[in-house]
Amino acid sequence: MISSKVTDLIGNTPVLRISVPHKKSALFLKMEKNNPGGSMKDRMARNMVIAGLKSGKIKPKSTIIESSSGNTGIGLALAAIEFDLHFIAVVDHHAAPDKISIMKALGADIRYVTGDYQEDEVAVVERQRLASELASQLPNATFLNQSDNAANSGGYAALVCELIEQIGKIDAYVGCVGTGGSITGISQGLKAHNPQTITVAVEPEGSIIFGNPGKPYYQSGTGTPKGDTVGLVLDYSCIDHNAQVSDCQAFETTRFLANKYGLLVGGSTGGIVYKALEYINTDILSGNVVVIVVDGGEKYLNTIFNEQWLSARNLISEEISHQLNRWLTNTIPLEQAN
Repeated sequence: MISSKVTDLIGNTPVLRISVPHKKSALFLKMEKNNPGGSMKDRMARNMVIAGLKSGKIKPKSTIIESSSGNTGIGLALAAIEFDLHFIAVVDHHAAPDKISIMKALGADIRYVTGDYQEDEVAVVERQRLASELASQLPNATFLNQSDNAANSGGYAALVCELIEQIGKIDAYVGCVGTGGSITGISQGLKAHNPQTITVAVEPEGSIIFGNPGKPYYQSGTGTPKGDTVGLVLDYSCIDHNAQVSDCQAFETTRFLANKYGLLVGGSTGGIVYKALEYINTDILSGNVVVIVVDGGEKYLNTIFNEQWLSARNLISEEISHQLNRWLTNTIPLEQAN
């Protein structure tokens, strides 16, 4: 198929399969890193813009503003090009520099929040405050507010249809949870097709979504930090299990997938793969288990794929690496799903 614009390339991403030895299970990895902006957020970013234009909230040739750790911002930059809009991304020091560079390359206007924050502290509250302030000050500007925007979760309807067509019966879905848009949209869609599908929401250790105490964390684009409020788009009722994953578990898994399978994924994907394998090997999950490759590891080569960076932050663990080897001993190579 020949497309006429880059956003036509969003979706229809491939699926890779990993067999889990000694268990009647397999992991199915939906390769959302193959979207043109490099992440699953391309889908919901474009959907928010389309919904805003249809409702009249976004005016033609106006300005859209969003707080982002990077992936949503990249998706919005692409949508802004398609619909001839000006895009301002409000970011903090926690965003991967490569993501910011991509947004700039796509014509986004980058605004940094100010303040004294720790390296592993996410400044979401200040980002959202600044985004809202800019929208009130600038003419014809709209703060999309993805955490409370219903078009966020609605942006994943096509992804659900693709999963069902590609895999067939889906016994479980393990996904990361941040704003709540993807876990809600995908879980609701899968359960509408098969009410027996088990859903697991994974947040970083330090995130407050499920009532745990907050603390800083390095995982990017996932979780809700201390001091922030959980987004209105999150539907707790469609989640069967919730889990926390440490930075070390997430990042060791990303390195394991790269070294053993040649697959570069981001830290949040490493976290959900780790928890999916843990739940399979403790018999909480079985059958066809789906995880989303949220984005690619190419954006994190200087951080989570850099041993010096990891070592300086005590984020290397041979024990976790050995555990992953035990879980996947004698596994067959990744293969394309039918």
